[in-house]
Amino acid sequence: MRKVIATASKVDEIIDRHNKDDSHLIQILLEIQREYNWLPKEALLWLGERLGVSINQIYQIATFYKAFSLVPRGRHLVRVCTGTACHVRGAIRLLDRTTQVLGIEPGENSRDMRFSLETVNCLGCCAIGPALVIDEETLGNPSAAELEEALSSRG
Repeated sequence: MRKVIATASKVDEIIDRHNKDDSHLIQILLEIQREYNWLPKEALLWLGERLGVSINQIYQIATFYKAFSLVPRGRHLVRVCTGTACHVRGAIRLLDRTTQVLGIEPGENSRDMRFSLETVNCLGCCAIGPALVIDEETLGNPSAAELEEALSSRG
């Protein structure tokens, strides 16, 4: 019960910053995600009630945009590009190296919830591929040592 109350209270703060304006729904969802690192169901239900928006509409938006997650994610999001340009430059090797270092497969979280690993179709930085992004840091064709350093430096 305390978790639901705490969630509602935090979501209320976010909604109030946007003056309960349902045209700010995407921005509100982004802020909820930033707060929890995912979109908890309780938060979405409360958001719908407060804004007078159906839960279906909220889920349509939350599932349309790749930026949103409906399941818990690790503190650090690692996204490996497997698009065409990165693929021909060694994306599969980079993905294999990343899964080895993290000990998880794409779509999984590390046991300590430190990392989540995803593959994406394009990061928009084809010239430096194969590429991956750790949180907001983009790495192009990192060596094994650079990859390990970039991952281990995140607490």
